[in-house]
Amino acid sequence: MRKLSKNDFMKSKKPVFTRVIIFSALMVTMFFMTAGCTNLLEGYNESITEHQAAPYVLPPTEFIHVNNYDELMATLLKLINEHETEAQLLYYHEGEDVQAEVDRASYEILNEHLLGIYAVADITAEATRIVTHFEIKVEIEYKRTKEQVDSIINVSSERYMRTQLLNIMSEYKEEAIIRTYLQITEDDIERFVAETYYRNPSRIVMLPFVVVGIFPEEPEEPEEPEESTVMERIYEIRFGYTENRSMLQLYGEELAYYVRQNAELAEGETDSEILLFIVNNLLESTAFDEAQARTIHNHGPQNFAATAFGALIHGSAVGEGFAMAFKAICDEVGIDNRIVLGHYDGRIHAWNIVELYGDHYHIDVAMSAVNGIETAFLKTDADFEEMYSWDRENTVRCDGELTLEDIIGPEEDDLTDDIDGLNGENNENGEGDT
Repeated sequence: MRKLSKNDFMKSKKPVFTRVIIFSALMVTMFFMTAGCTNLLEGYNESITEHQAAPYVLPPTEFIHVNNYDELMATLLKLINEHETEAQLLYYHEGEDVQAEVDRASYEILNEHLLGIYAVADITAEATRIVTHFEIKVEIEYKRTKEQVDSIINVSSERYMRTQLLNIMSEYKEEAIIRTYLQITEDDIERFVAETYYRNPSRIVMLPFVVVGIFPEEPEEPEEPEESTVMERIYEIRFGYTENRSMLQLYGEELAYYVRQNAELAEGETDSEILLFIVNNLLESTAFDEAQARTIHNHGPQNFAATAFGALIHGSAVGEGFAMAFKAICDEVGIDNRIVLGHYDGRIHAWNIVELYGDHYHIDVAMSAVNGIETAFLKTDADFEEMYSWDRENTVRCDGELTLEDIIGPEEDDLTDDIDGLNGENNENGEGDT
C-alpha cells in the first residue's frame, strides 16, 4: 500500500474547507436578505399610511369693478334686482370721500329709488382704502322676497293693466305687483278689479277681496311741487278668497264647461230668438233664492248665489248670479251685453243690458223667474224706472222698440192664452197648480 503524501492530504481537505466557506457565505447572505425583507416590509407599511388631506383654502373673492358714482348706483341696483345679499366692489377713485359717496348711494336707494323703497330694508356698505383703490363690502337686507321682486309687472296703460289683472285673477293668484307711471289711486285699483270680474264671468268664479299697498306712500299733507312731475309707483295688490286656490281653479274649469254646454244648446234663427232661448233655459234650470237675496247687501260678495257658478252648477242664484250666468252664455254665442249693478224695489240687485240691431234693452232674468218673462225681457229705461234704480249717467240708454211679442208672434200669444185658460179651468175643478 502506498503512503499518502502531504499534498494528497491537502487535496483531501480542500473540499471540506470550501464547503465551510460557502456555507458561511450563505448564512451571511441570508442574514442580510432577512434584514432587507424587514426593511422592505417596513417600507410597505409606511406606504399605506392614511393620507392627510390638505387644509381647505377659500377661493379668491370676486370683485365688481366700478369707476364712478353712476356706476356705483347702477351696480347696487343690479344687485337688488338680482336679490343679492352681499358683494365686494373695487372702486377706483382718487379722492378721499368714497365712504361719503357710498353712504349717499345707500340713502338714495332706500329713500328715493322706487325699487329700494319697495324691496330693501337696509344697506350696509363700508369702504376700505387699498393703495390705489377702495374695497367696498356691501350687505343688503330685504323686506320683500326674490319672487316678489321678480314678479313686478311694468304697466304703461290702463288697458294693459286690465289684461294683466284678468290673467292673475283667472289663475286666483294671491298677489299682483304693478309698477307704473299711471296716476291712479287705491279706489281706481279696486274699480279695475271689479270691472275685470264683471266683464269676464266665465273666467273668474268669484270677486276677490282686495287690499292695496302703494309705494311710495302719499304724504298726509303733500307740498305743492314747483314743477309738475309724474311719479312712478309700485302697487301691491293682494287678493283674498273664502276658497283655496286649487278649489277655485277646479270650479273655474267646471264653470267654463257649463257655459260652453249652454251656449251650444242655444237655438234660434235670429239673435233675439237666441236670447229668448237662453233666458228660458236659465229659468228652467235655475231657481231664484229669495232667502239669499234678502241677506246680501253688497255687490260682488263671496257668495255662490251671486255668481255664474251658483246659477249654472248649483242651480240657485240671486239677481247677480242670474246676470253673471246670462252674460257668460251671451259672450260665448257672441251677443253684445253688459251687467248693470243697481237696486230693485230698494234691494241690491243686478241685471243685463243687451244690444240688438243697433238698440239697447234691459233683460232681468231673475225677475223673469219671479214675476214672469214678460215683465223683464227686452225692456226700456222707461219700463224699468219705477222699480229699478241704477247709474243712468254712466249707463247706455235703452230705448229700443222690439218687444217679446215681436219675437214669439201672435200664434204663440194665442197659445199662451189657451194655456192660461186651461189652467184656470183646472184650478176651478181642483186640478193643476195652486
